[in-house]
Amino acid sequence: MILADTRWSGVHGIGRYASEVLPRLSVDWSPLEVGGKPSDPQDFLRVRRTPGGETIYSPGYNGFLARSPQVVTVHDLIHLHPTTNRRAVYLAHYSAVLRPIVRRNRLVLTVSETSKRAIEEWVDDDRVRVVNAGNGLSEAFHPGDSSAVDGSAPYFLYVGNLRAHKNVDVVFRALARVPEAKLVVVMNDREGARRRATELGVADRVEVRAGLTDPELADLYRGAVATVFPSLVEGFGLPAVESIACGTPVIFWEGCESIAEISSGQGFPVGDAHDDLAWAEAMLTPLADRPHATAPAATYSWDRTAEIVSNVLRER
Repeated sequence: MILADTRWSGVHGIGRYASEVLPRLSVDWSPLEVGGKPSDPQDFLRVRRTPGGETIYSPGYNGFLARSPQVVTVHDLIHLHPTTNRRAVYLAHYSAVLRPIVRRNRLVLTVSETSKRAIEEWVDDDRVRVVNAGNGLSEAFHPGDSSAVDGSAPYFLYVGNLRAHKNVDVVFRALARVPEAKLVVVMNDREGARRRATELGVADRVEVRAGLTDPELADLYRGAVATVFPSLVEGFGLPAVESIACGTPVIFWEGCESIAEISSGQGFPVGDAHDDLAWAEAMLTPLADRPHATAPAATYSWDRTAEIVSNVLRER
């Protein structure tokens, strides 16, 4: 029997991954009976043993002191990036807790080839197998017509948050140089997004939305000139896949390996992550030509991801 940590389930990021993968698992499992938040640095202390030595599966990066077999999912190593708040805490946790758990179990799941390479270097143990289970894509994301936004002005789309590694400010600054367009931001932190837009002088051309369904978000992708993805580092980058699947190209920093991997020649790479002039020039190109992206080269399927995870759990 597999004991799965269901506390991660939610709408975005790891939460979305957990919500899509857990119901699709083809192995017998039951919820791990544990309280608290899985992202709590002290979470590893909450489980010291399982009744019958069952395997613990986490769709996130948390593990426990329990000596039972454990399969954790390290989506990326963004917590170790220099831009991360409380980086020292994460460095200590990943070094003292997470890496020993991964080494002891000689196995870890991840979501992209970019993350796989980074994790192999970080774990520094040839005995550990790093399995890229990939990510999925909702059926709502496909090419078609859009009625999401009034056609009075062309718009770019940003889907994400305000964390430092997301590098969103450069897009606001670039927007100031592209007066003929506006920016639609999809973000839970509405007030934070509006505040930054105001501080950077583009509030009159920034629209913030939240709580969208997949079909509503897909409609926004289809109507956009391009999706802007200024991140400095990503483990995967689901909005990039969703955008391309809807026929909308992605503007991204060329040094962000996972987005370059996903875009596969269908986007507009920017050479300097922090140069708003370079970003403005990259935005002007699709604004003039209105190109369309084709479907992602790779196959992104939640069923496929869940089956890879299921096979790994069977091996345990």
